[in-house]
Amino acid sequence: MNEERLRELLRGLREGKLSEDDVLKALQLLPFEDMGFAKVDHHRTLRCGFPETVFCPGKTAEEVVGIVRSLVSAGGNVLATRASREIFEAVKRQHPSAEYNERARAITIVQKAPAKLRGRVAIVAAGTGDIPVAEEARVTAQIMGAEVDVIYDVGVAGLHRLLSHHSKLLEATAVVVVAGMEGALASVVGGLVKAPVLAVPTSVGYGASFHGLAPLLTMLNSCAAGVSVVNIDNGFGGGYVAALIAAVGGREEDHE
Repeated sequence: MNEERLRELLRGLREGKLSEDDVLKALQLLPFEDMGFAKVDHHRTLRCGFPETVFCPGKTAEEVVGIVRSLVSAGGNVLATRASREIFEAVKRQHPSAEYNERARAITIVQKAPAKLRGRVAIVAAGTGDIPVAEEARVTAQIMGAEVDVIYDVGVAGLHRLLSHHSKLLEATAVVVVAGMEGALASVVGGLVKAPVLAVPTSVGYGASFHGLAPLLTMLNSCAAGVSVVNIDNGFGGGYVAALIAAVGGREEDHE
């Protein structure tokens, strides 16, 4: 959308030829910012409810810093995933408020506290080795405004550990289950709760787990009807969808 079209929209609004909804719908299609090496989508929040996330692998520190600067200038919160400490330190020099979750390898910059979602998200990790992926899910859901409960190291090898948290699971609007090895935990949780379960297979396991393929197939073949599956090690995807589910009832400010 060029300047002429934008002025046309503003004139239409001023003259009463267009409604606010008409203009908002048009603004949702505004162009990205072309930085040469990246095209930053500043209007993803209007369309999807959350700003564009920066996936760091394959990008130089300078490129990540440039993209983050662009997102910060738009006034929204920033999430960068799979970031090395080197990239974080480069971002931190430009944006002192940036925070780094070492296990999740996630950078966050919160410029405005996210509106609290009405639903709750529970994140369940089968083993301690799955926690980095679970933490990526937690950081993602929290920056989107979800209240998050974490339940870690409760895999099926000691099922009583999971059952001791059953009441907390029942309070969740969405449950993210993170598991490697054979990935059976997602089916177990799916049989205990009425909330949707987002299963995240991890690459944790011995050789026959095939770097996460075995738990992925187990989760895809789950006999629990409420289980949906994201890609291997995709904690971001699990946390994002869980937050969207938690947002279905609206944000608390909408009900005040």
